[in-house]
Amino acid sequence: MKEDFLHYIWRFKKFNILDLKTHQGESLTIINVGQYLELSGPDFFNAQILIEGQKWAGNVEIHIKSSDWYVHHHEKDDAYDSVILHVVWEHDTEIHRKNNTEIPVLELKNYVDPSILSNYQSLVAPKSWIFCEKQINQVDEFVLKNWQERLFFERLERKSKPIFDLLNQTNQDWEAVLFCLLAKNFGLNTNGDTFLKIAQSIPFATIRKESFEVENLEALIFGTAGLLDADKEDNYFKDLKFRYFYLLHKYQLDKEIIEPVQFFKHRPDNFPTIRLSQLSNLYHLHQNLFSKISALKSLQSCYNLFQIPSSLYWNTHYQFDKVSPKKNKRLSKSFVDLIVINTIIPIQFAYLKSQGKEIAEDFINLLMEIAPEKNSIVDKFTSFGIVSKNAFYSQSLLQLKNEYCNQSLCLQCSIGMDLLKNK
Repeated sequence: MKEDFLHYIWRFKKFNILDLKTHQGESLTIINVGQYLELSGPDFFNAQILIEGQKWAGNVEIHIKSSDWYVHHHEKDDAYDSVILHVVWEHDTEIHRKNNTEIPVLELKNYVDPSILSNYQSLVAPKSWIFCEKQINQVDEFVLKNWQERLFFERLERKSKPIFDLLNQTNQDWEAVLFCLLAKNFGLNTNGDTFLKIAQSIPFATIRKESFEVENLEALIFGTAGLLDADKEDNYFKDLKFRYFYLLHKYQLDKEIIEPVQFFKHRPDNFPTIRLSQLSNLYHLHQNLFSKISALKSLQSCYNLFQIPSSLYWNTHYQFDKVSPKKNKRLSKSFVDLIVINTIIPIQFAYLKSQGKEIAEDFINLLMEIAPEKNSIVDKFTSFGIVSKNAFYSQSLLQLKNEYCNQSLCLQCSIGMDLLKNK
């Protein structure tokens, strides 16, 4: 038994509200259960009840046992002086206010239908992955679809927070923020944080000024990444290294110490050299990129914008000084899909939010054009009968697992609440 179950029971009146009596034997009528705060202080604010016909307005506190009041030291906290009803599962001791008056107690176990308790115990039974893994495929389809949409927008809200942090760091420069986000996502999971630090180490004003020569962009980005620190015989390497130190002097930049980029466990097309070259070419080919990205509405328009190659040198190399068979290394559609999911949609969402504009359904429609991500979380939900048809569904399931299932917030989840209903 957890308190969040009792919060659910009280909040949604999932108990017999007729002929209620306090533990003291007085008649009790609930007018308003109060506002569920989920903050410090009493659990429900501004409730209204009748006790023996006398109307009371104030707060309601909920515990498993009455004695938890003292366990949590509420008797020493002025915030609990306005509690008009103590709702518990089991009453084991009287609770008094500071003026020594007894606080009325409602013992819920006498009024909750056994089937609701059984559903709850079934829901929170020991899990192997998530609590409801044996029941989730029984959830009403309408409930599931509406919850997935809510989860998707919650995920966008979460992704927008670091965007607004970057805005504060860049003096509200959306172009600079976009550069940082793209860099992070070009680095994927392994190099994402390092690529972000690289982008943050180069003033975006310098990127703007040097974008007309892709070699200068590569020199700045590769040099900041530490990829030009060694001595090599390769002429392209030597040229980039010369340009890098020239640009450091030109813009009076400090040589940042960035953790090394990782090649290990990457397919060659995802080597940091290739991805950083493609990022450089993106900013060489598209000035004012933010205005173009903020206007994207269809997946095909995203593919068109990101038809980006690496520099010619990298068609025959994956690393400096090591020749490889010739291959044009353009961004693949699957890679652009990841950019749409992790960069384009979040920054469009954040921009609309910053402008106070209505959040359009276009985000959902765009994600519905993209195949679902392939990862262990999506695969596990599939094994339970919850199949992701597209990236909209897979993004929703990632939010569900990470923010609800992993936190055991079953009673704040529409799926958990639906499974608790009497069938």
